[in-house]
Amino acid sequence: MSRGLAIAALAACSFTQSLTSGAELTPPKAGKVAIFPLKDIKPGMKATAWTVFQGTQPEPIPLEIVGVWKKANGPNDVILAKMGGRAHETNVAGGMSGSPVYIDGKLVGAVALRISVFSPDAICGITPIESMLEVADFDRSRPADTIPATRLAQGPKGIVPKDILEQLASAGVPESSISRDQSLMEPIATPMVFSGFSPAALQTFEPLLQQMGITAVQTGGGGATTLNWKPVKGWETSLNPGDSVAGILISGDLSATGTGTVTYNDGKHVLAFGHPFMNLGPVDMPMAKSEVVMTLASSYQPNKLPNTTEVVGALHQDRFSGIMGELGAEAPMVPVHLKVRSLDESDKLTKEKDFNFQVFVHQKYTPTLMALTLASTIQQINEYADEITYRMSGSVDVSGGGNLQVSTTLAGSEAPAPPAALLANWWGDKFSRLFANPVSMPKLTKVDCTIDLLPERRVAAIDSAWTPVTQVEAGSEIPVKVFLQPYRGERLERSLTVKLPAGLAKGEHRILFSDADTLNRLQSAAAASSRFMDVPETVSLLNQERSNNRMYVSLVEPRATYFTDDKTLPSLPASMLNLLEGDHAASRSLAGTPETAEEQLSVPFDEMVSGSYSLRITIK
Repeated sequence: MSRGLAIAALAACSFTQSLTSGAELTPPKAGKVAIFPLKDIKPGMKATAWTVFQGTQPEPIPLEIVGVWKKANGPNDVILAKMGGRAHETNVAGGMSGSPVYIDGKLVGAVALRISVFSPDAICGITPIESMLEVADFDRSRPADTIPATRLAQGPKGIVPKDILEQLASAGVPESSISRDQSLMEPIATPMVFSGFSPAALQTFEPLLQQMGITAVQTGGGGATTLNWKPVKGWETSLNPGDSVAGILISGDLSATGTGTVTYNDGKHVLAFGHPFMNLGPVDMPMAKSEVVMTLASSYQPNKLPNTTEVVGALHQDRFSGIMGELGAEAPMVPVHLKVRSLDESDKLTKEKDFNFQVFVHQKYTPTLMALTLASTIQQINEYADEITYRMSGSVDVSGGGNLQVSTTLAGSEAPAPPAALLANWWGDKFSRLFANPVSMPKLTKVDCTIDLLPERRVAAIDSAWTPVTQVEAGSEIPVKVFLQPYRGERLERSLTVKLPAGLAKGEHRILFSDADTLNRLQSAAAASSRFMDVPETVSLLNQERSNNRMYVSLVEPRATYFTDDKTLPSLPASMLNLLEGDHAASRSLAGTPETAEEQLSVPFDEMVSGSYSLRITIK
């Protein structure tokens, strides 16, 4: 036993001494490099990895090759190595993903995985460079559905292969430190660093973010504060192998970035991470330089604490074996301005705060990021409370699709979700419907929105209505009183005059007093099943939706109305209906209702209006 300990101590001493000579190595530079093939890897070989522990200058890490674990990362082989030097103290840290590994000046691959979560030994998994070079061979065609993977494919669970166990033991790793109850090969975490966000908003959206493959970590000023997504001057000489690199989802007053390490740079194209970022395939995302404040040592969750700095290009590929970016390229973002205002009981402005940021463009991520940023901005002023009413208005400029106008009012309720989250979901749904259209990708040029915080719960439910006359002639005007019940307040009364159409058929009809949802529901359901709505049609349909701070007065007649795409088709003749049903059978949806509700007028309220009531009349 003592002899074994002496050998282990001697090996550890020898391994530590190798760092001294490694410190004199020159950091790698961009350009073509010789490849050390996977087939030539042998246990016991000495290697050097490069990564940034603090600042922007990469440092050498001595490695001892343990062996090659066949098909340990999905279908791919993984090179196992034991890290020394500073990495032995910090362990295999988040943000080291992509750290290039060299043997005799030849590139072996990228540090990308680690053995076990709790192992105190700095055992890393290296993605062979041959697998990463495949990423650069993909074209930029975009698949129809780019569903992000929620979990990187893992290696086998349970018993470690005998030969690998022996090699780990020879490298000084005690068998007791290797867990048999969980995945042995863990991808090095690439936490998404969220800066400027409220903890409550991140906690609310955490389940959704996890489903999308994002591990949210809140930090201080760790994100990109720039509002310029174009590459800065000097991008040509940036992101050498071993440097920190970041992908940007949000930048500005709020930011969200993911940081790793550059593996390879041929002077124009950059490979990094050695595993997927979010596994999106083809992608357009701003790529930036990053500096490391410090590397937090931990046997459980070691991490680099980064600051994202200047944009120098764009990420174009996010694949199983790594990410690929192009220096000097541009990735468009959506500029967003949110203004949050606090009002008193008389609607007088008491405080306001502006937020300016930009959001990554992606059909699945942009809507969620829009919702998350809205929820966070609302919750970051002192006037925020649960018993509060939000009045929201804004516009979304869509290139080639017109201008989308949005307006809503939302008050606190007994629902378990906080009102800010409900409002954010409503906001995100607008973008989901824009990006879900199956014809073309929307190009958003500007988003501008104002949210007013009113100091009490303002809701009113439609209770009843009354008219002194129920038998009238077509074309006449009838007086009506409508009653609404507010939250913990006296009943509201509104007196209206309803003008009946001159050509109204004789018989029984209904005057419908309703909220916005009652009129929006059927039309939205019909449009949701259409497979051919383009961006302008989607914008048109969204602009037709009523606002829920108004009461709508409609005349309901026993005539069928049909909805298709963004069109409302009332009182269709049978011949026209047969023609439309034939044309729409294989392409567009055609939904209908046996009645037609023609809006006559709307009444504004300072409350969120809900419910409906029908008043029956007879045309003589």
